[in-house]
Amino acid sequence: MSDFYATLAPYFHLIHADWEESMARQAALLDGIIRAEWGLSSGAVLDVSCGIGTQSLALAGLGYRVTASDLSPESVDRARREAQARNLPIAFAVCDMRDAHRQHGGGFDIVISAGNSLPHLLSDGDIVQALRAMLACLRPGGGCIITTRQYDLEERGKRIFKPFPVKDEDGKRYLIFQVWDFDGDQYDFSMYIVEDDLQPDPATVRTHVMRSRYYAISPDHLVQLMVQAGFSAVTRQDDGVSHPAIVVGTRR
Repeated sequence: MSDFYATLAPYFHLIHADWEESMARQAALLDGIIRAEWGLSSGAVLDVSCGIGTQSLALAGLGYRVTASDLSPESVDRARREAQARNLPIAFAVCDMRDAHRQHGGGFDIVISAGNSLPHLLSDGDIVQALRAMLACLRPGGGCIITTRQYDLEERGKRIFKPFPVKDEDGKRYLIFQVWDFDGDQYDFSMYIVEDDLQPDPATVRTHVMRSRYYAISPDHLVQLMVQAGFSAVTRQDDGVSHPAIVVGTRR
């Protein structure tokens, strides 16, 4: 997984049709849940799987006090640069989400893990360990938000093709797609980024290939694991049809 994100970090924003718009949309979604569930319009937020900063940057831009970490040093480096470019005071660290409490301590109002990060953990035991670490990071009454894919709606099988929008940037064209191969409740996936310099002959085309594995956990099973980890008032906030699945819970 670390190698996957080390290669992906410079290109990660390209998987969004419009990264800035995606950040604004996700911030509005998360902010709305935080206000509705816990009555907060600001406060201390911990993002335990920040990637290049999609949710952390956006929430900091809304006035939340954000601390963020990720397993990938390259992703954290890019997130830190993006925060500096936007003059956003976010404290970043490299950390496995299962070690979140050891790294960050407690007292946070909100903990998030968005962008389908939690299913990188490949067993119920590892997911519960991560959820318990998130719980320990919260103050009593604090809330947790997890967003994942709607895996119960996904096709299962081999050689499943998942395209992304074609992007033009800085004189280059990027074709991005994934191929999924399921093995029970887990799947291997390869992400291909084809980088075309759009020049006439001789054209230069580079292909980057990254591989990793996910646990296709259903949202309802994630609810059960959050309860097992000690969260109360665990509910789904999504409509059961569109992406992403959203599960929230509260520390008693």
